[in-house]
Amino acid sequence: MILSDGQIEELLKEELLQIEHFSEDNLTPNGYDLTIDEISIKGGDPIKQGEVTIPPQTWFAVSTREYVKFPPEVAGELWIRTTWARKGVLASFGMIDAGFEGNLTLSAYNTSREITIPIGETFAQMVFHKLDRRSDKLYDERSGNYQKSKGINL
Repeated sequence: MILSDGQIEELLKEELLQIEHFSEDNLTPNGYDLTIDEISIKGGDPIKQGEVTIPPQTWFAVSTREYVKFPPEVAGELWIRTTWARKGVLASFGMIDAGFEGNLTLSAYNTSREITIPIGETFAQMVFHKLDRRSDKLYDERSGNYQKSKGINL
């Protein structure tokens, strides 16, 4: 089951789901838009302010401003915002496991012309899924490779 905006707000109010730097403006009818905190082009040093120009045919990584903490009964799914897809940005995202905590690093590729991306702009939507039951083992017990990560983590 995908959670609605009201269900997301309830989880936040009960502090079961936590989103540091939460903005009401980023809440969507069925998810939450994540904002860019920093960008790294081809694995270079992260750029943390202003605008970043991404050349054509270039890989880049984005770190989210939001630091999230998922409860045991909720997983997340990431989708690139269509604003960026329409400009030729392709992204490879996955699931956010139940129990995950940290900033998210998102991988993307600019397939088209040079684009400029402002730090602080929304980049991806996080959709929340309610699990049928609590996971037997949470993210930190399964692999936990990126648990409590901050910034761009390659």
